[in-house]
Amino acid sequence: MKKLLNLLILIVFSAAVLTSCKNDENKNSETGWKAEHVVFIGLDGWGAYSVERADMPNVKELMNKGCYTLKKRSVLPSSSAVNWASIFMGAGPELHGYTEWGSKVPELPSREVNKNGIFPNIFQLLRDAAPTAEIGVMYEWEGIKYLVDTLTLNYFALAQDYLDNPTALCEMAEKYIREKKPALTAIIFDNPDHVGHADGHNTPAYYDMLKELDTYIGRIISTMKESGIYDNSIIIVTSDHGGIDKGHGGKTMAEMETPFIISGKNIRQGGAFNESMMQYDCASTIAHIFNLEQPQVWIGRPVKQIFK
Repeated sequence: MKKLLNLLILIVFSAAVLTSCKNDENKNSETGWKAEHVVFIGLDGWGAYSVERADMPNVKELMNKGCYTLKKRSVLPSSSAVNWASIFMGAGPELHGYTEWGSKVPELPSREVNKNGIFPNIFQLLRDAAPTAEIGVMYEWEGIKYLVDTLTLNYFALAQDYLDNPTALCEMAEKYIREKKPALTAIIFDNPDHVGHADGHNTPAYYDMLKELDTYIGRIISTMKESGIYDNSIIIVTSDHGGIDKGHGGKTMAEMETPFIISGKNIRQGGAFNESMMQYDCASTIAHIFNLEQPQVWIGRPVKQIFK
């Protein structure tokens, strides 16, 4: 009797899983989305020069299972706000107007603004196309909130005192993914940039931090699996700029070249790709995942060769 009961439980559970997967497939087919969820992970100050040497098994598994480039270039200057803006806004500083390390408002008039008074961005595009979609952004550097169109988000939050509590952002992301299963979430760590400024790029401390960050990425992936969204998700891991010595902002390749790694649903297991890529192509690539029509003012192009 007990064996029969266990068998019935297994059958019911298997049927529920298959039904859930089928529903996800049907929903993707109806919307034209390539995946139901996109988890975007940003590591501030992560230079592409460091990837080969870095002890980052979770990141390298994503590279092996998906596609990547170590040649994505920053816009100039190779600093934070101007590049995060370009990543989310599908255009460079000449158009969106954010031009400096700590830009909170455009120093140049934005060529175009949306109904929220900010340059058109990937969060607003998804919100307009899918009004009920869950969209969230979490970050350690407060400057991020000025670049992500917070009026379009369901949730945005700063991880307070992350230097004293380095796992705070990871824990916040785990909780949000577990509870909300967002369509699009961006999780932006302020390292290895902080260590790069304090100890220097390409130093033992810098590589120690990359190893630590990789454990957080592993935890986020595990949470996606536990929450049942992993198989219908795309994960992106990238950066705003690299660095040299204890700084950045210049025109060296160590400062300008950043990794772009993408893996998951409908992504080819293609390894390194040669197609040129700029920061603003990130927004266009996410727009392509969600079958969104990008605005004319964007100059980004989706990296289409990475898709099945």
